[in-house]
Amino acid sequence: MGSNVHGIATILEAMEIEEEAVIVNSSRLKSVVWNDFDRVKKGDTFVAICRHCKRKLSGSSTSGTSHLRNHLIRCRRRSNHDISQLLTRGKKKEGPLAISNFSFDQEQRNGDAVSVVRTKFEQGHTRDGLFNNGIVNFDNRRSRLDLARMIILHGYPLSMVEHIGFRIFVRNLQPLFDIATFDGVEADCREIYLMERQKVYEELDKLPGKISLSADTWTANGDAEYLCLTAHYIDDSWHLKKKILNFLTTDPSQTEDMLSEVIMTSLRNWDIDRKLFSVTFDNYSTYDKIVSRIREQLCQHRFLYCDGQLFDTRCAANVIKLMVQDTLETASQIIHKVRESIRYVRSSQATQEKFTEMAQIAGVDSRKCLNLDNSFYWNSTYIMVETALEYKDAFPLLQEQDSRYAMCPTVTEWDRISAIASFLKLFVEVSNVFAGSKYPTANTYFPDICDIHLQLIEWCQNSDDFVNSLALKLKSRFDEYWKKCSLALAIAAILDPRFKMQLVKYYYPQIYGDSAPDCINIVSDCMKALYNGHAIYSPLAPNGQAEASQVGGVNNDRLTGFDKFIYETSVSNNIKSDLDNYLEEKLFPRKDDFNILNWWKVHTPRYPILSMMARNILGMPMSKASLEYVFNTGNKALEPYRSSLRSDTLQALMCAQDWMRDEFEDSKASSSTVTLALCYDAK
Repeated sequence: MGSNVHGIATILEAMEIEEEAVIVNSSRLKSVVWNDFDRVKKGDTFVAICRHCKRKLSGSSTSGTSHLRNHLIRCRRRSNHDISQLLTRGKKKEGPLAISNFSFDQEQRNGDAVSVVRTKFEQGHTRDGLFNNGIVNFDNRRSRLDLARMIILHGYPLSMVEHIGFRIFVRNLQPLFDIATFDGVEADCREIYLMERQKVYEELDKLPGKISLSADTWTANGDAEYLCLTAHYIDDSWHLKKKILNFLTTDPSQTEDMLSEVIMTSLRNWDIDRKLFSVTFDNYSTYDKIVSRIREQLCQHRFLYCDGQLFDTRCAANVIKLMVQDTLETASQIIHKVRESIRYVRSSQATQEKFTEMAQIAGVDSRKCLNLDNSFYWNSTYIMVETALEYKDAFPLLQEQDSRYAMCPTVTEWDRISAIASFLKLFVEVSNVFAGSKYPTANTYFPDICDIHLQLIEWCQNSDDFVNSLALKLKSRFDEYWKKCSLALAIAAILDPRFKMQLVKYYYPQIYGDSAPDCINIVSDCMKALYNGHAIYSPLAPNGQAEASQVGGVNNDRLTGFDKFIYETSVSNNIKSDLDNYLEEKLFPRKDDFNILNWWKVHTPRYPILSMMARNILGMPMSKASLEYVFNTGNKALEPYRSSLRSDTLQALMCAQDWMRDEFEDSKASSSTVTLALCYDAK
């Protein structure tokens, strides 16, 4: 019947009502739509004329009133205050009503629609209340905020609201929606940022432990630079989390003192300067003074444990990236020969066939294809070199048969290429471990870093001057990192119940030789000092200060005094501490699915003070690089459209996107029903 109604409506649009037409009294008509239509009779034909736009539609009793109701919904001259009544009048109450699948009217090409397909969504609503059970209301303000959230979440350019295609789409979907301008959606995004910021502020304020900070440098067109500050922490449920705090425009002319003050200002604005545990920067000497300034200010207020002995941490993935750069620069000429050799083999079909023949003669047993590397990703250079090594016996034969091929590496160069490949292989494998997990805890890094250390020691003993010189260069860079981070790495490994002190005792003799006992003692002493520092802040200690989340708070546990009594008694009776008991108990079995945060969550009652320490140590970001950036040869870069935004707008978009994505990922399981809510019943 719907198609018949549509056909009648289209025909009547072209009709003209002659003077002898009679307006029929519509007071006896029950439908509310007749409050907005005049029913006109001409002969045996009834026509309904819209009182707002004078549109003429069928007024026959056999046509019903659905087409009239649909017209009123789309009529641009009609206000919004009665639409919910029109939608729900005479409808069943099984579920909400949705408007969709509009067809264009030939006469009103500006977006008015003449037909509406009624669909019934399944019961329920999204987490944000996108669909309501009951009366369907259009909320222009809410729709604008939904649009802004979509732009933030997916990183769309703000200018999309001014794209003609988008405006036509929205106008036809909902003519009542007042589409925002660029300035309007920019203001909406900043409003959402402020709302989301308040949530993050409250979450950080209630944390039971400390917060570690990481700093990343971003670039953009025109040599613009940005500083991204991210908080890393373990929450009350023992989940490792991170939140971008600030995305700031920096000036290359700013001194280290100015940058350190920028960071301190950010910490104070978030009220987390007293909660800071460590900072993680890239492995550049320019950051040394910045870290030193921040540490001095925090130590003045006694905010740091052990005078900030573990405060300065450098990114593990970054030191690997720098060693890779050293390797590729030192071996650039040899790698160039490999690259040009592959390029020549791939230059023509005839050359490829000839090379395949040479590979068969040389007895090469490989099915890998020779491919050139991508200069933007250093792991592709490793793949190129590794594959070329499998065909190294075929290249000299090709050179003998083809005089035009003159870039074949020598035997010595192939040996050096093999050494370079072994370097790169180790770096690729370790980088995959570092970036393979979304939030790797600090305990996971120690074994791989120690393996790199041992491998560098072995490479430095290579008899080839080229390999030896390169290995010494890499070890010099690595030693700078090891000097700053080895203590934090070791202590984090000790807090892994599968290893405890045994992993340190396993690696240190291999690394330090006869000096190993002294180095192990240094780690042990630092471990005890950190434990004692946390014991001071324990609510169990006499005159103890609660951790940050409990300062100024209300303690509803009436047996806290009893807990302090037990603690004081154990100390006076020389009863072993949490740390002593933990280290003396047997190791937890090594399992692939072991979750260290779950382990500490379960064992918090057994080790109340040590668990406070574990929360702070394990939350340290020993590496900042994600899988998408760990092999990238360049810096993180902004999209061109974002680099042209105002600095406050850019910060709002970058921070809010990070917070919203994290929120969606955390609630992914609980919000799986959202998809079902978007499926409609076609009955």
